[in-house]
Amino acid sequence: MAVSFKEVTKRFADGTVALDRLNLQFDLGEFVVLLGPSGSGKTTACRLLAGLEPPSGGRIEIDGRDVTDVPPRFRGIGMVFQNYALYSHKTVFENIAYPLRIRKVAGAEIERQVKEVADLLRIGSYLHRKPGQLSGGQAQRVAVARALVWQPAICLMDEPLSNLDALLRLHMRTELNRLHKKLDKTFVFVTHDQEEAMTLATRIAVLKDGKLAQFDEPRTIYRQPANRFVAEFMGRPAMNILDGTVEGGVFRTGSVACPVDCKDGPVALGIRPEQIELVGADDQDAIRMVVDVKELIEPDTLLIFQNGDASAVTLRTHGDCDGIAAGQPVGLRFPKPALHYFDSVTGQRIR
Repeated sequence: MAVSFKEVTKRFADGTVALDRLNLQFDLGEFVVLLGPSGSGKTTACRLLAGLEPPSGGRIEIDGRDVTDVPPRFRGIGMVFQNYALYSHKTVFENIAYPLRIRKVAGAEIERQVKEVADLLRIGSYLHRKPGQLSGGQAQRVAVARALVWQPAICLMDEPLSNLDALLRLHMRTELNRLHKKLDKTFVFVTHDQEEAMTLATRIAVLKDGKLAQFDEPRTIYRQPANRFVAEFMGRPAMNILDGTVEGGVFRTGSVACPVDCKDGPVALGIRPEQIELVGADDQDAIRMVVDVKELIEPDTLLIFQNGDASAVTLRTHGDCDGIAAGQPVGLRFPKPALHYFDSVTGQRIR
């Protein structure tokens, strides 16, 4: 069950291009996350795959079959919407059973399948309730059960956790991971939350302005971002990106001067906040900077520095920073193995 977007474009009537020649392919059993900021095209890609909207160009294939013009009911796809779209006048049982009833499944089989999927999602005791009697997490599970009860080949989820509080979102992430491993189904999950993407995905498709910025495993995307956008989008806090110039193997911008392995010329230098080392201000190779803001995010501490008029630098550490205060000079070190280099014009990764 390979899913392929081949040169898929979506242009709306007002001229907005939501997807721009998207090429993307993934296989059966993957948990693929479509990740990006608002307006990146992730929800549009999900709706096109479901058949809820037609593309303006290109084609979509499922298992080698062109489904570009195939109606949604013949694609073998279940979908969980952001607002869950449950029928308020129906019980949980009837909400879950609805896809089976429209497929004219026998009553006894409906009873068996609904109870089976309800037990799988731990909502068996809620089958007699109406959606208005459910918590957000319970309603989310009902929506997932309804999408899975008829055993579709692919399950699409359009930001299904966005209406839940932080603690419940964490719990439901764990539940979705468990469900994916148990069912071995293809899940396509849409989100703007990079933490959700990193914890759920087997692979992440990062979208920007309707184009694919990078498609890879979460660890690779974090450790080897393909371009400056991905580097800054992935990570909390975001990767530090400094625009400067390399001369004689030394990168310089504002207060920062550090040895690099990059040819001379303009470059954008990146380093993750947690990979900056805190050293003595008088150390020989230290980058001397003054703390602008100190933020405690237990068990971590964020130290933020202003790099002249150029940019800010953020350091994240588990270490003891009780003796450091705003206005105090400290020493920083940028280890060479932790550095990322991006083209100063295109933003593409150099190495």
